[in-house]
This record gives sequence, structure tokens and C-alpha cells, in this order.
Amino acid sequence: MLQHREGQRVPNVTFRIRENNEWKNVSTDELFAGKTIALFSLPGAFTPTCSSTHLPRYNELAPAFRANGVDAILCVSVNDTFVMNEWASDQEAANIVMIPDGNGEFTEGMGMLVDKADLGFGKRSWRYSMLVKDGVVDKMFIEPQEPGDPFKVSDADTMLNYINPTAKKPDQVVVFTKVGCPHCARAKAVLSENGYEFVEVPLDNKVRGKVLGAVSGKMTAPQVFINGELIGSADEVEKRFAK
Repeated sequence: MLQHREGQRVPNVTFRIRENNEWKNVSTDELFAGKTIALFSLPGAFTPTCSSTHLPRYNELAPAFRANGVDAILCVSVNDTFVMNEWASDQEAANIVMIPDGNGEFTEGMGMLVDKADLGFGKRSWRYSMLVKDGVVDKMFIEPQEPGDPFKVSDADTMLNYINPTAKKPDQVVVFTKVGCPHCARAKAVLSENGYEFVEVPLDNKVRGKVLGAVSGKMTAPQVFINGELIGSADEVEKRFAK
């Protein structure tokens, strides 16, 4: 039976980490002492839910966590440091500190080591998250013990909501463009000038009309979306941000 360990200290463990082609020992004291840490733990690097949702959302919300007093976000998995380093590179997870619990010592100490031999995984971590203050567990979100790999409460949004229900989250901005489009360049410039980071989705002639028509009801590029709201063309973006 998995148990909440709120009010208890995290296990005293030393992790073996490969950094800049050299071995490095990192203790739990170095990671947690005097800090507020958001930690999430998962069954394995490169696995579907971990790669598509769990880690990316923590990485995306990292600025909001920092703004609300979290010193670092740690991702723990029962994998070796080489796997964790490759996964971090693949995910472009610069905002996450990857912790390879290769021997499962930390996970076992947290009471979260489970047998996934049926999947050929051996011993792995159950999926959970926790807020740790100066080495003491303040809050834990443990996934329910159900068949499969439940993912209901250990997500980044749940953790951030616990820390501050009114926390400002980064805006999600997408710009559908075409190559060489001056209006697209104008829209992107306005977004950048107003402090918006955006994802650009260039569309070629073969699909542009169908894609833009389907998502926006319009046929011309650019089409800009902010947090699911259609802003529209470069002219409409400029109008929205006019002083």
C-alpha cells in the first residue's frame, strides 16, 4: 500500500550523475537543503505518458513555479544517468533537473518502488509528485493504485494549483505561417515586442488552405492563436496590442 509521507524527511541518498563526461556524486542534502523543490517521479524515461505529458508540462510551467517560490523542479526515475541525460536532450527539458535513481534507493526510501515485471521493466517508481521544503515533504500527490499507468493527480497543473491557485501560467501561442510571408513576419514581430513566446507552424501551399480553413475558418496566413483564442491576421494582432 502506497503511503503519503507528508511531514517526513526525504531519504538520504547519493545519486551517481554523468555531467560533462565526468562522474559526479549528488546528495539529497545538496538537492533539498534550504530549498523549495517540486519533484515528480515516473515509471521510465522515453515512455509514452512521461514523454508526451508529464515531463513537458512541468518544463513548460517552470517559469510559473519559479515565480511562486519553487527553487527547482526535479524529475526522478529508476533509470541510469545516460538514459536520463538522453531523455532530457530529446525533450529539450532545460528547466528540469533530471535525477537518475538507477538503483531505486530514493524511490524505495519513499515507499514508491513497485514491481513492473509484467512489462519487462523490473522495479520502477510509481507515478507521484511532491512539494519538498528544506528536505521535508510538504505535500504529495500519489496516483491511485489502479491497473495500468494512471495519470490523474501528479501533473504539473495540480502541483502549481496547490502552491498558488491564482498563479499566472505561460501563454500558449501558435502562429500558422507561410514561407516568405511579410505579414507573418509582422505578426511575429508584434508578439515578440509584447513578450510572447510562440510556436511557429509553417504550412506549404498544398495544405495551407485546408488547415487554416479547418482551424480558423480563414484561408490566409498568418493566423495567430493565443490560449485557444483565434486572434487572426497580422492586422488583428497589431490591433489587439495597439497602445
